[in-house]
Amino acid sequence: MNRRNFLRSSAAATIGGLTVRGFSSPLLGALRSADDDRVLVIVQLFGGNDGLNTVIPLDQYGVLATKRPNVLIPESAVLPLTGLTGTGFHPAMGGLRDLWEDGKLNIIQGVSYPEPNFSHFRATDIWETGADSDQLLSSGWAGRYLNFEYPNYPAGYPNEDMPDPLAIRVGGVVGPGLQYMGVSMATAIFNTDDPLNLSNNIYNDPASALCSGGKLSYVRQVQQQTDLYGDVIEAAAVAGCNQSTLYPTGNEPGAELAAALKVVAQLICGGLRTKIYWVSIGGFDTHAQQVVATDHTQGTHANLLQGLSDAIHAFQDDLQLLGLEDRVLGMTFSEFGRRIVDNASVGTDHGSALPMFLFGSQVLPGMFGTNPEIPAGATFQTNLAMQYDFRSVYASVLKDWFCLSDADIDTVLLDTYQPLQVIDPSGCLGTGVHAINQRAGDSLLQAYPNPFTERTTLSYVSNGGRMLIQVYNEQGQLLQTVLNQPMPAGTYRVDVDLGPLPAGVYYARLQNEGVQQVRNLLKVL
Repeated sequence: MNRRNFLRSSAAATIGGLTVRGFSSPLLGALRSADDDRVLVIVQLFGGNDGLNTVIPLDQYGVLATKRPNVLIPESAVLPLTGLTGTGFHPAMGGLRDLWEDGKLNIIQGVSYPEPNFSHFRATDIWETGADSDQLLSSGWAGRYLNFEYPNYPAGYPNEDMPDPLAIRVGGVVGPGLQYMGVSMATAIFNTDDPLNLSNNIYNDPASALCSGGKLSYVRQVQQQTDLYGDVIEAAAVAGCNQSTLYPTGNEPGAELAAALKVVAQLICGGLRTKIYWVSIGGFDTHAQQVVATDHTQGTHANLLQGLSDAIHAFQDDLQLLGLEDRVLGMTFSEFGRRIVDNASVGTDHGSALPMFLFGSQVLPGMFGTNPEIPAGATFQTNLAMQYDFRSVYASVLKDWFCLSDADIDTVLLDTYQPLQVIDPSGCLGTGVHAINQRAGDSLLQAYPNPFTERTTLSYVSNGGRMLIQVYNEQGQLLQTVLNQPMPAGTYRVDVDLGPLPAGVYYARLQNEGVQQVRNLLKVL
């Protein structure tokens, strides 16, 4: 009996609507699960999540009550976070709050990029590829990382050293984030059943010697690899791997995401050496009816956040029960946030900065950054200030999870972005957990005069290393890079001329080796 027919004669299971054939041999499970490679699980939130109703800045509640009376969560309903005053979660996010209490959650505040784009398609492309807002890239940031690790792919794969898919997209098509120069670096799982036995039955006739023959051979090669990867995915889908009873099912919020994460847990348990899994949940484009008008704790956004929270909590519970949680890091992202001021349709419109979540036993728990400061003069056009560039989060994953050097990170991300201390680096550095020192109580950036009419002087403190100072308008557009270079430790001043600009609210942003602060600037006539 050949390997394929042997697999076909074993048990078949349907998991989350995906047909996966499994082999329940304890020996196979033990052999495959011996691998201890690190895994990244990316959870994509399609539509643009409203960060202000997700991670609620209670210390800004008074001004928020005047800016978003149609959607704001009642202060009494906000879930408190132990050890973090002035900040809470949407009441539907009990699962993520449990991860916070267990020290398995990191919140990164104010994540965006200069010149944010408010088109779903373009903004998604920017986040997936790691591009600047005016740059079009033909490769994704995760695809470039996988090409860096496996530079000859797809030629010669699968092989003894890497017999498994490099990445797996569960429940959707492989998007730009997992592509490299036109090559998909991932396998998509919809249905791995292959009754035609494609890799053995249709490739016996020789390809033409003409130009078209080379293209046909490449297509056949990709199909053969896909078919073989289907085999190893089938083999890894070990029956009985999932142990958590917390996954949402049926019509419960988050059931579809939970089904995808359940498959991910099963494949990791089954021993796949796959580096990246990508799953998603849609529906976050909440222009209208974001909440129930008579009860802001209920509605579309509440259901989405409950589904996201419960599915991730169940997945983390599964990994813990399986003894796998130290190998797995999770990360959420959405293509943009929402505006500060709500609209007349009981919803919120496309905005810029929003919080990201990192989850797992190897994150450095806590909140990175500070609650966004809500300008008293915020209008329908005002966006939240960016605190961190999303590519700094990617740099953190590459540095402290996948253990790349600074030079290699620059190669993957196509520029230099300062990593953040959000992941325990001890697996890469052989040292203990770094202390998080955001110096939140210190004033690292000041402006005087402020308000001003033409010019202001920025006084800033460097801890040593690269110093970046930028000025943005209230739409999140980068107006001026004041400084971007290594600076010795010390206190400095720099003059900023904003004379040609109209009166209004502006933001000065400082980042110094992961430490950041944002200061509001007010230009008057």
